[in-house]
Amino acid sequence: MRLARTIAIGTLAASLAAGMLVVGLFWADRAFPPPLEGTASVSAEVVDRDGRLLRAFATRDGLWRLRTRAADVDPQFLKMLIAYEDRRFEDHDGVDPVALGRAALQLLANGRIISGGSTISMQVARLIEPRRERSITAKLIQIARAIQIERRLGKAEILDLYLTLAPYGGNLEGVRAASLAYFGKEPRRLSVAEAALLVALPQLPERRRPDRHPATAEAARHRVLKRMQTAGVLDASEIARADTSAVPTRRAQLPALAAHLAEAARKKDSTAERHETTLNADIQQRSVAACPPARPKVSLA
Repeated sequence: MRLARTIAIGTLAASLAAGMLVVGLFWADRAFPPPLEGTASVSAEVVDRDGRLLRAFATRDGLWRLRTRAADVDPQFLKMLIAYEDRRFEDHDGVDPVALGRAALQLLANGRIISGGSTISMQVARLIEPRRERSITAKLIQIARAIQIERRLGKAEILDLYLTLAPYGGNLEGVRAASLAYFGKEPRRLSVAEAALLVALPQLPERRRPDRHPATAEAARHRVLKRMQTAGVLDASEIARADTSAVPTRRAQLPALAAHLAEAARKKDSTAERHETTLNADIQQRSVAACPPARPKVSLA
């Protein structure tokens, strides 16, 4: 009888503790939400009648950060990104226990970090709330933030945030800005080599900048390509062709057409993210080629 009473009391105490923990976590989630409001700061765009970019304006902090959605990007790139960064992206709730466990075992076996075990959701958490230190505490905060983000956003929204915020060196952020700067084109139709480079750069954006460290960038691209073969995303012939492609060694200016109209549109509504015009980008480009205007250079450093 006494044993039964002890068990009953213990069960009740455990239930109360679990309930208090759930309430505490719910309160903490509501009291300390992830700073998602900061993700709204993107470069303003002026586009032609077909939606093609005529001119972009850097953000207030000097970043080229063009809003990017999955629909704006080559599907092959997205497939490679998920396979390389977070192959269980669609199945987890912000944290991948398998990846974290593997990272912990690699740390114990090698005495150093081989892989961080971060999901795309965890990387978004780090991008919206940067921390200088790499510590267990920082990782735990990142995990908690990733779970919070997953509670508030769908997978498509999380992926779009990564595509918009991922760092590509200097003041380039997001896949669109990087594709325009390195390849001179929107990321809708990337070659395998281009896609692999864009997958590789965000892990170490400054060390792998192809315009400054082309050999390092090429090696990082090769690692992505080999991982794609292991994952069954690419075959050996595709990888061989991609490996022969040279990496870009310079960064181009982002489109800067229709300067006067763009400035006027921006002044008319300085809060708008997108300004639509009836101009044609091809005609504007030919006009500039025929008579290039004198304009100050915008630094991409």
